[in-house]
Amino acid sequence: MSLAIALHVLSAVIWVGGMFFAYMAMRPAVVEVIDASQRGVLWCHTLSRFFRWVWAAVILLLVTGYWMIFSVFGGMAGAGWHIHVMQGLGIVMILLYFHVYFAPFRRLKQAVANQDPQEGGRQVAQIRRLVGTNLLLGLIVVAIAAGGRYPVSF
Repeated sequence: MSLAIALHVLSAVIWVGGMFFAYMAMRPAVVEVIDASQRGVLWCHTLSRFFRWVWAAVILLLVTGYWMIFSVFGGMAGAGWHIHVMQGLGIVMILLYFHVYFAPFRRLKQAVANQDPQEGGRQVAQIRRLVGTNLLLGLIVVAIAAGGRYPVSF
């Protein structure tokens, strides 16, 4: 079980931490430093590398999450509310990631290949909005994961 927990947490850190870095640190720096005509190219190359890690993280999160649910809790019926919320939000996050990867990211790659910086910029803006939403969901999941087992008392 220690292996499952370690892989689960590392996968979440890679995915959510990567989104945090891209959204809160890299994006503002790119806007200040990189010419608008080159931003799409930079984001295309950066996201190509990051998304390989996200694919691995998504797979590991699903495998280790269900491994723990069925090994520790004996199935969904034995899992606490925080597990159900994490699962639900995690599935929403995965679906958003699939949309980003298969729609605006695909269009971004095409815009870069066509040397169309305006279309690349539009796709980067759409990806930014969706990643912002996924980042918010990911931070909520992390907070629930960290505190979900413990009763709330005021």
